[in-house]
Amino acid sequence: MTDTTPRTATFTTRSPATGERIAEHPVDGPEEVARALTRARTAQTGWAALPASRRRDHLLRWKKALATGLDTVARTIAEETGKPAGDAALEVVLTLEHLAWAARNAERVLRRRKVGTGLFTVHQRASLVHRPLGVIGVIGPWNYPLYTPMGSIGYALAAGNGVVFKPSELTPATGLLLSGLFDAAVPEYAGLLTTVTGPASTGDALARSGVDKLAFTGSPGTARKVMAVCAGTLTPFLAECGGKDAVIVTADADLDAAADAIVWGALSNAGQTCAGVERVYAVRAIHAALCERVVERAEKLRPGAGTDAAYGPMTLPGQVAIVEGQVTGAVSAGARALLGGPGSVRAPYVAPVVLTEVPEDAAAMTEETFGPVVAINAVADVDEAVERANASRYALGAAVFCRGGRAGAAIAARLRAGAVSVNSVLGFAAVPALPFGGSRDSGFGRIHGAEGLRAFTSVQSMTVQRFAPPIALTSFDVPAATRERAIRMARALHRRR
Repeated sequence: MTDTTPRTATFTTRSPATGERIAEHPVDGPEEVARALTRARTAQTGWAALPASRRRDHLLRWKKALATGLDTVARTIAEETGKPAGDAALEVVLTLEHLAWAARNAERVLRRRKVGTGLFTVHQRASLVHRPLGVIGVIGPWNYPLYTPMGSIGYALAAGNGVVFKPSELTPATGLLLSGLFDAAVPEYAGLLTTVTGPASTGDALARSGVDKLAFTGSPGTARKVMAVCAGTLTPFLAECGGKDAVIVTADADLDAAADAIVWGALSNAGQTCAGVERVYAVRAIHAALCERVVERAEKLRPGAGTDAAYGPMTLPGQVAIVEGQVTGAVSAGARALLGGPGSVRAPYVAPVVLTEVPEDAAAMTEETFGPVVAINAVADVDEAVERANASRYALGAAVFCRGGRAGAAIAARLRAGAVSVNSVLGFAAVPALPFGGSRDSGFGRIHGAEGLRAFTSVQSMTVQRFAPPIALTSFDVPAATRERAIRMARALHRRR
């Protein structure tokens, strides 16, 4: 829902490829955010009271509207981010899959559930139910301005909440289009999803507004600042803060399949993917062969704005210098550039870079690069690969390439990443039933799947006494002999194995 209240402060969005002006958008401050929250709360009261089946139907109408407007949505994403139109369309398709799953599975996941009782509570009937929190604040990123925030928005709405969404200041039109399509598809609950626009100050206002939970995607540093604001009001906080994802390639892996996946995982979206491939650990016996295959594929790819471009520009202008600095630092520290190198940057574009022999303490191995750069280091064996993969302070995603699926799964189980794909990259991101999230500097909490639905609820526990207790212990009138008898029974029971 769009707020038509006059404002004086605006900001300009520009094409990452050309720098040309796209549009002007209002800078929403505390007053505008408060109005958005009020609208969402008003609509959420009736939304939460609906049967889950009715909410499902409404959300599926919204999904239909998104699918019908797919070309328009994809064009808006491509314009604001610079990514190719095909990539933007794929982002919409993945979003539709997740929205459909959340809408159709919320009733099953969140319905009241009976639980067992114990020896001394056999007279009680126990159950638990997940209740919506109220209104969720969502602060979204610019790299996947639809798919990533919808991992919170769609699931929060399916769970019965309202949402106030603050998109990145680089991609506000995508956020406004999203909420506008909701209002058009579900006019009886217009305002349930409201978009506010602006820079970091708008996100700060949202964190202070009194939302019932805040879901944030961004850098660890920004997450710490937002979380500190939320701590002042004990507002629950969910954070997805990026990664430094590793791929392990064993000696018996299909090297062509591994190389193809590594190149796509590292270079798609110009490497601006939180769970993208940034580090590869290949056992020494096949390291050279893998590097050759990766370079062969990567050198065919070109960034640009045309229809023949493999990927687009760096969306965030300042990221160009970070990528260039990491590549230059790695080469200066002894790394070899198998493809590209410090000269690969022609802002706003970065040509593919493939490095090897990168020192493990170089920024290119420890800091999130968020650019089309991949480092492929040799290791003695799988044990060393696992150790190096787990040494990162990030723990978001990972992948394993191994001839046998069971063997690959065994290696994957040793990795501390929140999600792992075997013989593919980012396979988990396309499965709506799987939760997504990490730990350490990658954040905490989960979106997607049943855990993603429950993340936007509170659990209410309930007992209903069915008959008088066989041994009444919750009264000051309980005889001492009765209490002693209960203690003897409990001791005898629990001394058994």
